[in-house]
Amino acid sequence: MSETTQSPLLFRTELAVRWRDLDAFNHVNNAMYLRYLEEARLRWLESLGEAWMDEHVAPVVAQALVNFKRPIGWPEDVLVELFADRVGNASLTLGHRIVSAQDPTRLYADGHVVMVWFDKRSGGSAPLPACVRAAC
Repeated sequence: MSETTQSPLLFRTELAVRWRDLDAFNHVNNAMYLRYLEEARLRWLESLGEAWMDEHVAPVVAQALVNFKRPIGWPEDVLVELFADRVGNASLTLGHRIVSAQDPTRLYADGHVVMVWFDKRSGGSAPLPACVRAAC
């Protein structure tokens, strides 16, 4: 996903930056960006109101790309925005942006995550759940 070509917004959620998210340089540690993205994905999936996983089939992250644009300081609240960039048979590519909640033009990071629905019984991919496909 590039900044100039962006899919329509799928989901947006606000998250508070916590003191414990900071590193020795007093800004959010790079690993925390992935946690913010994970939290946003889970909130989006839970908002679907239907089963998107069960005891045998669940999504796994197959790829994660984060383009770090600027450091996030504290105190700060961020918005995580998700976009359905590609919908496949068993996978979904979600574009993402992390921006300031106070100034959404302040871009902290963008990129994408590829999620694959995985069947633990077969050890292979499983069809994308209907509710996920419909939401995209």
